[in-house]
Amino acid sequence: MENNFSPNSYSFFIFIFVVFALIGISASQSTTVCNGILVTYTYIGGRQLPPNDTSNQPYRFESNLTVLNNGLEELKSWKVFIGFQHDELLVSLSNAVLDDGSTLPAKVGNGTTVAGFPDGDLETAVETAGDIDQMRAVVNLVGTLFKAPNISLPANISLVNPGYSCPSRYTLLPDNRTMEICCIRNTSSASNSTPTGDGFLPRQEGDLTIMYDVTATYDSNYRARVTISNHSPLGRLENWKLSWKWMRDEFIYSMRGAYPYLADTTDCIFGKQGRFYKDLDLSKALSCERTPTIVDLPTDKVNDTSLGLVPYCCRNGTILPPTMDPGKSVSAFEMEVFKMPPDLNRSTIVPPTEWTINGTMGSHYQCRGPVSVSPSRFPNRFGLPTQDSAISSWQLVCNITKASTEPRKCCVSFSAFYNDSVVPCNTCACGCSNAASGSSCSATAQAFLLKPSTILLPSENRTQEAVAWARLNRRPVPDPLPCWDHCGVSINWHLLSDYRDGWTVRVTVFNWGDAAFVDWFAAVRLFWAGLGFERAYSFNGSLLSSENNTIFLQGLPGQNYLLGEIDGKNPRKDPRVPGTQQSVILFTKKRTTGINVPAGDGFPVKVLFNGEECAIPTIIPTNAGHKMRSASGFDILLSLAFIIFLMYE
Repeated sequence: MENNFSPNSYSFFIFIFVVFALIGISASQSTTVCNGILVTYTYIGGRQLPPNDTSNQPYRFESNLTVLNNGLEELKSWKVFIGFQHDELLVSLSNAVLDDGSTLPAKVGNGTTVAGFPDGDLETAVETAGDIDQMRAVVNLVGTLFKAPNISLPANISLVNPGYSCPSRYTLLPDNRTMEICCIRNTSSASNSTPTGDGFLPRQEGDLTIMYDVTATYDSNYRARVTISNHSPLGRLENWKLSWKWMRDEFIYSMRGAYPYLADTTDCIFGKQGRFYKDLDLSKALSCERTPTIVDLPTDKVNDTSLGLVPYCCRNGTILPPTMDPGKSVSAFEMEVFKMPPDLNRSTIVPPTEWTINGTMGSHYQCRGPVSVSPSRFPNRFGLPTQDSAISSWQLVCNITKASTEPRKCCVSFSAFYNDSVVPCNTCACGCSNAASGSSCSATAQAFLLKPSTILLPSENRTQEAVAWARLNRRPVPDPLPCWDHCGVSINWHLLSDYRDGWTVRVTVFNWGDAAFVDWFAAVRLFWAGLGFERAYSFNGSLLSSENNTIFLQGLPGQNYLLGEIDGKNPRKDPRVPGTQQSVILFTKKRTTGINVPAGDGFPVKVLFNGEECAIPTIIPTNAGHKMRSASGFDILLSLAFIIFLMYE
């Protein structure tokens, strides 16, 4: 049979096939009319992963998340919650990051929020003449789940940008693998997601904020200023370390005000950076790590012409709470960053992500992703009465989180004038080594009640006196004996007196370490008894009503050093003497009618030292047969100990 089809006929049939294919594809997609933000989640597929486990079989899953702006207002820094429900482990995602700052792979079985990055803004069809690439963000997700991959969908999806209302239920499309939801702008409520007059989102509040400001930009490199600001009245960082993840193979060439923890350019010299920058002296570069760690400089580098001369730099990594000193609650540094192709132009700048900050002692923070905000302004560098503006600025918000897996670094003991024993710090309050928790001592046995003088001794010298005190009071002596607390800092809270109109407490802070604490502080939270705070005599004390009536204590001017341990008078036989500071605190009962101090109202429920939460005993001293009196032998003993300590300084 003769073939009557010409090449043009074939082209026509191919065209018809493509048209019908596109019609079929579009038919399987959304038919929802959405005049807001259309969020779509599509399950692409998956496969079984090793090992074979019939009880908890792992599977790979692949899916797409699409965020489309069909509204009349630009969506700034979009964020979507995905309600994962099958113990998912997210391994990779494109064009987005986890909003809580977690690194991949991350456990997201209880749901997670993803944020657009590096470009999280979605334009409108009106502003772009329908340019879908500027209106839409597509995120590819890959991970592991523990359920047969028969179209495994999340429990829900939702746009979490403030100012938008989403329906409580999603729409499941006929393909049974696509879910969508339409979120509408709520024009009746003010929202911090609404851009300001300059087109940027308002700056957010948090316990700690980090600004990433670009102050100068060139084709191949730019200069950035990083500013860390502490806003928490109880937050503090000691010897801070800051790290992030570069997204586009950038590297740090020079710095002022801080320095990489590991200055190594090996990755640059032998990597793609060295192959591209053939004429650049990479031996002078500082760090080519994709995830560098930055540390603060010592105070003697403040005026160093090569490393210092940056406002708020060089403070040994200490960031104080603003309640102590607003000028010392900020730390900053500057750096020169080189870029790699294809970003070799002045306007392409991608900030790093996955920021983390921590210290040797102090608060623990979890940082969210960077958000583009209005350019920061700085005092004029020439001293003129004007301001200089950054070229671009990103803000990161970090909030204090409890690090439950890490051992404490401080602990509290309780005592009172009506009881002759001290309730010591809990057994292994600050952790026990494997050796300590073995046969030599018990990590679970109840800590010994101690006689007052024993808490003045280092823990390794307490055993003999503790055993003798237990036998004297006919208390059981466990075998093996309980381990000690192993804490570097301990605080004794002693009820000094209780009378009709008020009561007093003596607070003693012990430093069992070798290093001194400069500008130390302690924060004590009681129940409603904190409302009765009147004054501290040897400390600078204040009541923070905004922090659940927490009492804030710090050293007086000239006495803000809590020294470390020193040798006893005769080092051969005397134990080492801890650094010690103490003060009496006066409370009134006028504002706390009905308070029962001995029954527990007079003991704190939470204590922090330098931002670190301390371990607190689970019991308080009993008041059986207690008698009212203004002082006890223990008070005199502590006072004498403090005087002796001063003699050794």
